[in-house]
Amino acid sequence: MEVFLQTLVAGILKGGLYALIGIGMTLIMGVMGIINLAHGQMMMVAMYITYVFFHYIGLDPYATLLISMPSLFLLGVFIQMFLLNPLMKVESILPENQVLMTVGIGMVLTEIARFIFTSNYLSVKTSYSTAAIHIGGISFSVALMIAFIFACSLTVGLFVFLIKTDLGRSIRAVSQDGEAAEIMGINAEQIKIVTMGLGAALVAAAGSLLLPIYYLFPDIGGPFTRKAFVITILGGLGSTVGAIFGGVALGLAEAFGATYIGMDFEDMIGLILFLLVLIFIPGGFKRLTKV
Repeated sequence: MEVFLQTLVAGILKGGLYALIGIGMTLIMGVMGIINLAHGQMMMVAMYITYVFFHYIGLDPYATLLISMPSLFLLGVFIQMFLLNPLMKVESILPENQVLMTVGIGMVLTEIARFIFTSNYLSVKTSYSTAAIHIGGISFSVALMIAFIFACSLTVGLFVFLIKTDLGRSIRAVSQDGEAAEIMGINAEQIKIVTMGLGAALVAAAGSLLLPIYYLFPDIGGPFTRKAFVITILGGLGSTVGAIFGGVALGLAEAFGATYIGMDFEDMIGLILFLLVLIFIPGGFKRLTKV
């Protein structure tokens, strides 16, 4: 029973971070109608920013959220303004080409990181990286708990922003019906720029939160892009609430797969869950939650 509970705790804590990663991609998908396949590579950039400030200045990884999030927001704005918007304005260009552009962006970011930092594995070691709290035989990773709290706080903050602010309402309007939003006077192009920045900032936060408990190398973005895509599909395209359920479901699937089947099958279990949802719940958890 203790093994089951330990696995459950680990899966939920990891799932909270996965949800933060998935929400960023889901937000971009909902507004622009494309899957950002450079999402994980953007997270990789934020992880390197965190590493540099920790290694050379001694700044705590969690404090670098104040640097990595604005930096990636600006990177997302740049990508949307100068690389994606020009494609969207050309009617003869298919949406698939916009997705291919994000693939190219991801490859460029990876190779730039490889050129600067080489392919060596890097890590950030803090006093809490391996610390744990034991309650009733269950071990709680301090770093994962802190990251989970940050992830929950950022998620709540995002929902407050989307529901309570005029800009947030405009983002929701463009997500629901871009043409109708433009008729109502909303500048959809500017909203897409801001949304890309927000999505990049959210995944930057996930990168900074992950680094104390994860290793870093230039190709780390690919696996996390795949995870974000799986979460987006599990949650239902464009559903931020669904992305939370999708992230937690993926975290639990990986945790139980690693515990009861084997560490080598951790990713495979998540992909099997992905296929099962596609077959039996094509609309993802969005269909179940009605959001």
